[in-house]
Amino acid sequence: MNTNKEPISRKENVSTPIYSLTPFTLLDYPNKSACILWFAGCNMRCLYCYNPEIVLGKGTLSFEKILSFLQSRKNLLDAVVCSGGECLLHKKIIQLITEVKKMGFLVKIDTNGSSPEAIQQLLKQNLIDYIALDFKAPKSKFKSITQSDLYDSFEKTLDIILKSKTPFEIRTTYHSQLLSNEDLATMIHFLESKKYTGNYYIQYFKNNVETLSKLGRSYNRIDYKKLSTPTIKVVLRE
Repeated sequence: MNTNKEPISRKENVSTPIYSLTPFTLLDYPNKSACILWFAGCNMRCLYCYNPEIVLGKGTLSFEKILSFLQSRKNLLDAVVCSGGECLLHKKIIQLITEVKKMGFLVKIDTNGSSPEAIQQLLKQNLIDYIALDFKAPKSKFKSITQSDLYDSFEKTLDIILKSKTPFEIRTTYHSQLLSNEDLATMIHFLESKKYTGNYYIQYFKNNVETLSKLGRSYNRIDYKKLSTPTIKVVLRE
């Protein structure tokens, strides 16, 4: 039986934490070819979430199968993206990433920031090469949008990432029923208070897709250029 300190055996009958696998993408790791591991489950229930089947569903793929797949993609892919759901909820994620790094892949983590201890450990062991941190909402709206009390964990994760030397991005999904321009300005001011400088990515909600909550149409009409400050550039990601 595997413990948290033992490496993952490819012959071991492990659980199936991964919902699905995207074998190839050029969009999800900056300037690299990658695959995406979609981890089942999440500790937030964001109203606009595009992946209800992943958040509410069960995994179908074991780490053993993923490692076998990655073995066949050595020298063909540059990177592995761990996404979800929330990938850092899984107890053996650090062991999996350790094995992935041994194969020579870069590793990107997509996270809601709710697991600062896991981020800290991964960074300490030099196991992450890129982080995408979701900034869901300002503190005043965080609970209503995410259906969670995890703002403090998000802030702690942000503080850890800001102190690290690992490349990262901060991103927000905008739905006009959930966030206003004033909310976005508040979020940018918060990032400035943390001494963050660089790009802040805003992605518009995609209308006509299944989400966790029944939302009306989003009117994606923000003047993102006016939201930029001398130290933070707001970038619209289509």
